[in-house]
Amino acid sequence: MSTISPSDRIISISAAPYDGFEFPAMLDSIASCGAQYVEPAFIVGYTEPFDESSFRLSNVPKYTAWLKQSGLQCFAFSSHIDLGYPDSDTVFARRMDFARALGVKIINTNAAHRRNTDGFFRNIRILAAHAERLGMVIGLENPGNGEDNLFNLAEDGLKLLVQIDSPYVRLNYDAGNTVSHRPGQVDPAKDALVAMPGCGHIHLKDVQTRKDGYYFVPIGEGDVDCSMILQSAKERPDLNLAIEIPLRFHRNSAGQPCRNKSPVAIFEIESVLRKSLEFVRRQLV
Repeated sequence: MSTISPSDRIISISAAPYDGFEFPAMLDSIASCGAQYVEPAFIVGYTEPFDESSFRLSNVPKYTAWLKQSGLQCFAFSSHIDLGYPDSDTVFARRMDFARALGVKIINTNAAHRRNTDGFFRNIRILAAHAERLGMVIGLENPGNGEDNLFNLAEDGLKLLVQIDSPYVRLNYDAGNTVSHRPGQVDPAKDALVAMPGCGHIHLKDVQTRKDGYYFVPIGEGDVDCSMILQSAKERPDLNLAIEIPLRFHRNSAGQPCRNKSPVAIFEIESVLRKSLEFVRRQLV
């Protein structure tokens, strides 16, 4: 498994806020914000509907051309599914192959609903072996929808890693998800620090809790102590991260995603991303 030079920490920008925009337009916008890496996002509820044909290897050349034209690279890739279903090993392996062909080193996904425990452990062993063959890492991410998952909080994720026992499976902790997933149970930033030893990557998003649900805001302007997380990350220069701010939707008070009918204006997206990128870079100096 490849290692990352401490001087080369990667800060990706998730495609999530660009829901509704074509891939080339998104890349050009992200590049204009001063970023060097994009994290493509294929997440049900976060983005436009898609099917498994999106991950055909025949699609790779056009994506590669678009990336080259924009000057951006892919290190991380989000493609969340429940890994506990009978066909999840096949479905996710196909997505891994597609991501790896784009140069991706870590692919992020949910673990599984607790009712799918047996299927998860069967599939993750198959997928960990596939990750080793590809030279990439699977990042298990804590969800934000309030349902009982095998990875609800940091301690759950660390226990999973012990059970899986593979360097090709790590955590992709997201404190912004913890806000809506287990409201009031833990301090999300402190829980992120508990998870840090098991993390191969982290998602950084900030959230404001309002009467009708949870809304995503620029990093540093919400309820998550992102400074605490980033100050801890300074001690892990090998730990790469992605700024993920899904502006087109919010979560209701039950944690379920509510997607707006129209995309967010691109100037608004860029304003949020520039503020967030500046905040993150300043904290990591």
